[in-house]
Amino acid sequence: MTRFLVLLASASLIVLMFGLWIPFKAAVAQELLERAWSDSQAQKTEQRPWPWADTWPVAKLELPELGVSMIVLEGGHGESLAFGPGRVFGGERGPLVLAGHRDTHFRHLQNIQPGFQLRVQNQNRQWRQYEVTDVSIVDSRTETIDTHQLAADSVLLITCYPFETLDARGPLRYVVQARPTSRKGPNNTVATL
Repeated sequence: MTRFLVLLASASLIVLMFGLWIPFKAAVAQELLERAWSDSQAQKTEQRPWPWADTWPVAKLELPELGVSMIVLEGGHGESLAFGPGRVFGGERGPLVLAGHRDTHFRHLQNIQPGFQLRVQNQNRQWRQYEVTDVSIVDSRTETIDTHQLAADSVLLITCYPFETLDARGPLRYVVQARPTSRKGPNNTVATL
């Protein structure tokens, strides 16, 4: 019985350590991403957040009504999405498409509604304001998102759906579409990524 309790206590301690490691790692990563974003803006070059990173900050995304701000990374692969939403497509030409995990950085999208605002900051420190125009659920088995049919200056935020599930690889996608509310930035220029 004592051996069983020792094993149970050890297993519980290991699970607790792993449970604390993930939030710690996320907090440290966010600090490194903020620094890399700041350096990218100051030096006007891509700055990797750590030497072995295969991604770099390309934008900052804010959802003001939800009190959310996050660094957007280049690419929609697992390495970048583990630390923040990733730019999958677009920026300078065509719609900007950002993807993120539903249980981390894009978990707040479940609370977004048409009419909400979002802001995107580029490397030149220019902000562009958008208004959410549509929220939809797309079945990736039968539907595709044709970016050629979207306005060139629109933004799409995409994550898996439903939000509260253990199904890690479901076919449903939650898609938030937004359009710019103003074509000009504060210095009377168009902000692009």
